[in-house]
Amino acid sequence: MDVTLNICVTCRKSERLLDASEDHAPTDQDPRPGDLLYEKLSRKTLPEGVLLNPVKCLSACSNGCAIAITGKDRWSYVYGHMDPDVHADDILSGIEAYQKSDDGLVPWRERPEIFRKQVLSRIPPLPEALNSENESD
Repeated sequence: MDVTLNICVTCRKSERLLDASEDHAPTDQDPRPGDLLYEKLSRKTLPEGVLLNPVKCLSACSNGCAIAITGKDRWSYVYGHMDPDVHADDILSGIEAYQKSDDGLVPWRERPEIFRKQVLSRIPPLPEALNSENESD
C-alpha cells in the first residue's frame, strides 16, 4: 500500500457540524462520526494501493471528525470537520488526487473543496536519511 487513509473513530462531531435541531450534546451512546465514516468508506471501492485504517485518536478532538492521509516520501495531511453523510465521495476524490501525485502535494485547484478549506495541518515527509535508516531495520 502506498497511501494510507487514517480515520479517527473516537472523536465526536465538532460544534461546527452539530445540527441546530439537535437538542443535546453528543453522548457516549451516540454513534461516533468517525465510525460512521469508516463504515461508509469501507463499503466503497478505494483506489488500488490505498489502505483504510481506523485509528483511536488523531488529537484533533475539537475538529472532529478527523482524517489523516499519508504515504511514503509524501507530505501528510490532517483534515477536520468531516461529515460522514456528506464528505465520503469527496474524500475518495481527494485520496485519488493525492495518490496520483509524486509527493502528496496536489495543486490547490485540483483538490476537492473540503481538502482546500478543512485542512488542519500538513507534515513534510521524513528526510531521506531517516527513511534509509528505517528501511535497514
